[in-house]
Amino acid sequence: GDSEADVNIFGSKEMQAKAKAVIETIVERQGSNYQYSECTVNNAATQPAVARDLTTVNTVREVRPFIDWDRIKARATDWETRRWEGLAPIKKDFYIESKATSSLSQMQADLWRKEHFNIICDDLKDGEKRSIPNPTIKFEDAFQNYPELMKYIQKAGFQKPTPIQSQVWPIVLQGIDLVGVSQTGTGKTLSYLLPGLIHINSQPTPREQRNGPGMLVLTPTRELALQVRNECSKYAYKNLKSICIYGGGSRQQQIKDVAKDIDIIIATPGRLHDLQMNNFVNLRSITYLVLDEADKMLDMGFQPQIMKILLDVRPDRQMIMTSATWPDAIRRLSQTYLKEPMI
Repeated sequence: GDSEADVNIFGSKEMQAKAKAVIETIVERQGSNYQYSECTVNNAATQPAVARDLTTVNTVREVRPFIDWDRIKARATDWETRRWEGLAPIKKDFYIESKATSSLSQMQADLWRKEHFNIICDDLKDGEKRSIPNPTIKFEDAFQNYPELMKYIQKAGFQKPTPIQSQVWPIVLQGIDLVGVSQTGTGKTLSYLLPGLIHINSQPTPREQRNGPGMLVLTPTRELALQVRNECSKYAYKNLKSICIYGGGSRQQQIKDVAKDIDIIIATPGRLHDLQMNNFVNLRSITYLVLDEADKMLDMGFQPQIMKILLDVRPDRQMIMTSATWPDAIRRLSQTYLKEPMI
């Protein structure tokens, strides 16, 4: 940038002095190649900011030295590498295409999508595009190799998958990140929940050695979190244990619950962020992450909490994001946190 910059400092004389000290410390930490020339703070009145003339605010004038950005980036990369050393290996692809699904021609698959609410699929990966998997018309097409899960599906009385489930399952079961855009009530919950159960149960590291949960579902409201928990409870697959964390519930009880041997956390961002910041929950073991109703979470102002939560989840996770709309804010969120997703 420029060789000179103005920094306006608001506050008492004591706070101005602290700010000046912080700035000097930051510059000194950058390395011996910095030649810090001058830093002056002009005293000014400490009246409230509303009534203050901005021309009289305290100004720190600094001749900005050269910043070695390559060195800073290299340090950040090295820190990120060391931070995630020693993580257990992760497996993502569990899909075996059925004969019925593989026998569908491109024309038949396109016709099925058109007849089922005109489903549109795309690959958001840069460069050469991957082929979109054929939809799984029946439950058996997706879960033929998981008979225990099929028993729960049959017990629930479902006749056939919803359109979004048919198209999402063959994508997610392959370990591909996904953005699912569809109206509320179209079956998005089971579209990510059933593959998630398979994912966390089939990891190469035994559950008792993972030191934390394997699946995290973030939802915008307590009502939706409880709804997802109820759906999860219907499929007691391999005795996977889940808990629900949300604001308004007993914080002490949730702290006790999250300390137990659990596999799935279903949470609202505010309360989970609270427990995360106070070191009550370990998110390093999460390998399957869902942002459910992401557009609503952004509308409710949860983006800072979501960003903080994702910082503690391993970067090679599989990630699913569902939304009822596809605005620019959701596009940016998917570009930032999902890796080569399909939509």
